[in-house]
Amino acid sequence: MSSSPDYFGEDTAIFANKELLQVSHLPDGDQIIGREEELKNLGSALRPALNGNTPSNVFLYGKTGTGKSLCSKFISRQMMQRAADNGIRAGFAYVDCLQDSTETQAVQSAGHQLNDPDQTEITIPQSGLSTAAYYKRLWDIIENHYDVAIIILDEVDKLESDHILMQLSRAVESGKLEDSKLGVIGISNKIRYKDDLNERIKSSLCERDYVFPPYDANQLREILYSRDDAFVDDVLDQPVIPHVAALAAQEHGDARQAIDILRYAGEIAEEHGDETVREEHVSLAQEKEEQNRIAELISKAPTHTRYVLLALAFRVQQSTDSAPEIPNKDVYETYQHICEQENSDPLKQRRVRDLLNELEFLGIIKQDRRGRGRGKGGYTVNHLVDEPELVLRACKEDPSPT
Repeated sequence: MSSSPDYFGEDTAIFANKELLQVSHLPDGDQIIGREEELKNLGSALRPALNGNTPSNVFLYGKTGTGKSLCSKFISRQMMQRAADNGIRAGFAYVDCLQDSTETQAVQSAGHQLNDPDQTEITIPQSGLSTAAYYKRLWDIIENHYDVAIIILDEVDKLESDHILMQLSRAVESGKLEDSKLGVIGISNKIRYKDDLNERIKSSLCERDYVFPPYDANQLREILYSRDDAFVDDVLDQPVIPHVAALAAQEHGDARQAIDILRYAGEIAEEHGDETVREEHVSLAQEKEEQNRIAELISKAPTHTRYVLLALAFRVQQSTDSAPEIPNKDVYETYQHICEQENSDPLKQRRVRDLLNELEFLGIIKQDRRGRGRGKGGYTVNHLVDEPELVLRACKEDPSPT
């Protein structure tokens, strides 16, 4: 009999059902915490679909981890069920535009999810068709098998082209759909995303805009308590969940990150062979989560956003102040040098200001206005939320494609 060492370790005494600490998990199957108002807004927008009429198109904005994707999928499933009770054939597709970033990939993904080949006798191959052919099959599926369909485009700002928005928003008007109705839910972390859209798309697509605010400490605490069955009974010290919720609310209000910290704390306790999860495990978990968060955000950022962030991090690193405040003009000057080193044409100064505003919205930096004196106007200064070394390392190790 083999006597090779056991590399798997002992059975865990910390976790009972770790799957409950996945962000996609919905406690009790029918409850979303802290988003009643947002769900009511979405329900109002989709209400016409319950009777087979055209739902309102919706754009949702907010930082990562504020429940935009979860609420969109939840309300779309409810819409399907309620519509079915009225004899209406309804369906929805969820497209992750970070993964399916080309127009062809996004249309293929939507068609694949809405299709039931046993009923439609239509196939949606993973590749091999033109974009126009994928659209044709998508329209055929919706027209012949649905009274109304919803297409959710998550991280819509990651699409390489906004042409799909034009196609979806004008499908009925252009005659692609005659008897069926189509609604779109666009989701973005960039609150100014819509500003760059074609005016025709704005007029036909953006009917309702909603911003999802960060969760507060009470909401985060309730979310975490709803998942404490992930742990073995009595393994969590009483202060752990309130501590995680308070940390997350103070820094970002991100439920995804709060859940990650709680899971990391359990993993650290498990690795150390401890029998309980304590506050010191939370402190270590917070450091791990910060590193992962920055790396993930930066890995998704466009090239010039990374250059701007690098410029700010370099300036902060070189400053002798205890809390460096870097003016926009200084960031832009260093950004130009970085572009020169990378053989890339720099963006205009106004566009770099917009990128800094987006980085603040994402919670990577903070901004403040400073005055030059009476009648002399003001200027904006920028602060890094995290240590510059952490940001620099994330920018260099996790580059995203242009």
